[in-house]
Amino acid sequence: MKWVLRVLGGLLLVLIAAFFIFRVPDTDPEEMWAKYGAAPSQRFELADGRTVHLRDEGPRDAPAIVLLHGSNADLATWQPWVERLREDYRVIRFDQRGHGLTGPAPDNDYSLAAFVADVDRVADALDLDRFVLAGNSMGGGIAMGYAIAHPERLRGLVLVDAGGAPIRRERGGNLAFTVAAMPVVGDAASQVLPRSLVARSLSQSVSNHEVVTPQAIDRYWEMARYPGNRGATRARFSTRRVPFTPEQIAEVEVPTLVMWGKEDALIPYAAAGWYMDHLPQATLAAYPAIGHLPMEEAPDRSAQDLRQWLDSLTTGGNPDPAEPAQGPSVLNP
Repeated sequence: MKWVLRVLGGLLLVLIAAFFIFRVPDTDPEEMWAKYGAAPSQRFELADGRTVHLRDEGPRDAPAIVLLHGSNADLATWQPWVERLREDYRVIRFDQRGHGLTGPAPDNDYSLAAFVADVDRVADALDLDRFVLAGNSMGGGIAMGYAIAHPERLRGLVLVDAGGAPIRRERGGNLAFTVAAMPVVGDAASQVLPRSLVARSLSQSVSNHEVVTPQAIDRYWEMARYPGNRGATRARFSTRRVPFTPEQIAEVEVPTLVMWGKEDALIPYAAAGWYMDHLPQATLAAYPAIGHLPMEEAPDRSAQDLRQWLDSLTTGGNPDPAEPAQGPSVLNP
């Protein structure tokens, strides 16, 4: 019996040593700000005293659109849209709590209500009366939650492969997200976090692999290791998420553009259908051969569809169907 205990003890010591050998350290905050926080980035202070990484671009008197990134992403995911919108729109984006250069939340609260409250704090600090709110993935679920809580502040809502629908994928998905959700294993993996895991995770999220560049992989990997973000990710994955109900969605009278990659391996295209079935004022933009990030994978087409829909808000109608060479992209419900 003693030899068994000795073997187990030796194995434990080997595992502990391996953990410390292969553990990847946090990134340096000032180095990350120098690399990713140059102008037009701001260290923007909110009313509760927290500082967030924020970019506010475009004419101040133009219609405002606020962009919410997805899980383990950051505001850079919206760069292709910003470049196509900022001449005519005021485009605002920020790293949400537990992400990017904003870092972890002091209260360790990663509930939907906390994320929704942050949108309100940013809008108040920027003196936004009414605005369009867009979100991708986790950010889409937060945008939907905001529309349920504060519909009076929104001119429009854009859901880009959004979370929150009671639709589960049948298979596949994102390896990093799967590992992060595992008790104990997720804690250890978050400390080791090889760059190859981040690369594979990003590759699994998209169908257009041209966006999986070394620079993009580095950004995801370095932002994940920004001090406190790994712990925030574990706390967020441990926070219970409750899908929206049809009744909640049906009460949202805000004009909504539902944008979805048909090849999304994270949140299946069926979720777009669920939102379309229950949203009272919804328009669908669907993208064949595109995955979870249409704003990055199909920037020209998705930005064009968004512009067309935004123009419709000023006229009070729905966009007419567009028929580009690859087939219809914007469809009236």
